[in-house]
Amino acid sequence: MNETIRDRLRGVVVGAAVGDALGMPLEFGSAAPIERLIRTMRPGRLPAGSFTDDTEMALALAESLLHEFDLNPDDLAERFVHWYRSNPPDMGIHTAAVLERLSSGMPWQQAVQEVQQANPHNAGNGSLMRCYPVAVACWQDLERLMAQSRLQSQVTHPHADCLDACVFVNVMIYFLVHGNSPQEAYQHALEQVTLSESFRNAVLLAPRRKRDELRNTGWVRHTLESAIWGLLNTSSFEEALVQVINLGADTDTTGAVTGALAGAAYGLRAIPLDWKNALRGEYPLKSGRIWRLDDFIHLADQLMAKYQIAS
Repeated sequence: MNETIRDRLRGVVVGAAVGDALGMPLEFGSAAPIERLIRTMRPGRLPAGSFTDDTEMALALAESLLHEFDLNPDDLAERFVHWYRSNPPDMGIHTAAVLERLSSGMPWQQAVQEVQQANPHNAGNGSLMRCYPVAVACWQDLERLMAQSRLQSQVTHPHADCLDACVFVNVMIYFLVHGNSPQEAYQHALEQVTLSESFRNAVLLAPRRKRDELRNTGWVRHTLESAIWGLLNTSSFEEALVQVINLGADTDTTGAVTGALAGAAYGLRAIPLDWKNALRGEYPLKSGRIWRLDDFIHLADQLMAKYQIAS
């Protein structure tokens, strides 16, 4: 494998976890003044450098991807239930509603249908925050990448916007890993992914929005807008992350999504060393297993070998 591609794929996995940890202490806060942007790992509800549920659910998806040849939604649902039963301290309302039903024995198809029918317009970012392991596993197979990006979302987030956002981000990662610029990857995703008219308009406007126009809430459209804005209006991994985590509101999720994209664009070597060295977290919860930088690199290597085509 080309070493540049390897570095970018590792950058996706590490970058997402780093972005999650950077955003963790700023979650639910207000946007930082532009002259006082936070640029360091800080403690919040968890110690500095700790990742959150965003990364925990991504790790569950990664394990499921590695378990069988193609992604099995039943296996993924079981892994999410195991995580749910460990009583994670932070979980989205929609995700919790689905997993509560799964934990009681309801099939995932019925669970997501019930929860979505109760609030048909709900389109949270809970599947977008975790989707990037699919892009790493499917880095040579765009068709499989698109199908599995949708499938992993359907297990908890079946709204069309959630499915489309996961595909859009992972298609961008695909083209970034293969050497396209952020702007080129964005254009390729616009060509490859069919979005509703209103969603497409939001994505088209995202790079040109002013900082104070970005709401950065838990709505999947806002998360995607912020991530695109951060990636396309900066020229380094560090600056992309600094810009988005200082937007306030759902900072850990936007940090994770932007980190995956920026990691694909700039690679593992471009991620600041102090951020990488601070990264830590327990997974599975209550297992005593502490993940650090080398563990994420090893996971990336396992994922990228999943469907690797001999060259």
